[in-house]
Amino acid sequence: MKTILSAAFLLSVVALGPAWAGEAATADAPAVATGAEASGAEPGLTTESPAGNAVAPEADAAKDAPRAEQQAQLVEGAPLGNANVYVHIVQKKPYINEGRHEVVLYPAVLQLNGKFTQHYGVGLMYAYHLFENLAIQLTPVFNYWNQESDFNQELIEKGHQQAQAATALLLQYGGVAGVEVTPMYGKFAFFEGTLGHFTFVVNAGAGVGNTRIQLRPQQTSNCGPGTDQGDCREASFADTGLKLVGSVGAGFRIFLGERAAIRLEVRDFLYTARVDKINGCTYQDLYNLGNRGQPENASCPADTGGFASPDDRQLAMSLLKETSSDVINNMSFYAGFSFLF
Repeated sequence: MKTILSAAFLLSVVALGPAWAGEAATADAPAVATGAEASGAEPGLTTESPAGNAVAPEADAAKDAPRAEQQAQLVEGAPLGNANVYVHIVQKKPYINEGRHEVVLYPAVLQLNGKFTQHYGVGLMYAYHLFENLAIQLTPVFNYWNQESDFNQELIEKGHQQAQAATALLLQYGGVAGVEVTPMYGKFAFFEGTLGHFTFVVNAGAGVGNTRIQLRPQQTSNCGPGTDQGDCREASFADTGLKLVGSVGAGFRIFLGERAAIRLEVRDFLYTARVDKINGCTYQDLYNLGNRGQPENASCPADTGGFASPDDRQLAMSLLKETSSDVINNMSFYAGFSFLF
């Protein structure tokens, strides 16, 4: 019996021996060096050992933590982690248009497509902004200079030809009512620190305009006493009545502040140009007046037909001999100052 117990004890010692040996080795053996310590490298240098790769993500996260905190505290104009990258904040509009009145003075209205005619004038515009991007407007225009172009006068003098009456019709004054939309708003920089604000506007409208036609050009050369041409004469004109006018245009409104702006636009006035009466007289009316008769139309003044001289009446008859019609587009550049309130 004692022999059996001794054998069992020895078997248990043999079975548990490796475990005790491992615990003893773990407790008594020195720690195994890994990474930089195993390779003999200086502390802080990374190696390609498996143990070194295992701790690299934690080191990267610790390194990026200050940068993430710095980006979270970003303010306008402050640099990101990369010193070459800057953030520019898009500011809101410093003003609103909705519900405001606008008065525009155009001291310069210059015709751009003057082939047979020349127009220079002034204009005025009133607008009420119903919404931020929509306004109703009224625009009267007065052309203080409206005459046939030098090109047309050269045709008359050298080629003994001239544009048809309808093609050379002149616009004295007129007005249109319509709408204006603002499809685009933007900013631009002056030098480095000053920002300018502008809007792109598109407008359209309809109205009426008074027209006239030039009968005789101004004569200032080769005239006067002692010449074959006689006395020098001013240009003569005759009325051709009111015409329907349409208008389309586009341009920029550059703000100088909350209540002032500069307007630069191009507008095209289109009007029907049918010439069948001059000074209210038809060709037959002028023919009757030339034969000491009476005009057939009440709109034609009796006796003179509203002309300053018989020569002007004859010139009007030559223009009415063949009725002409056309659609004229008077494209002009508008430069003005705008006031908002």
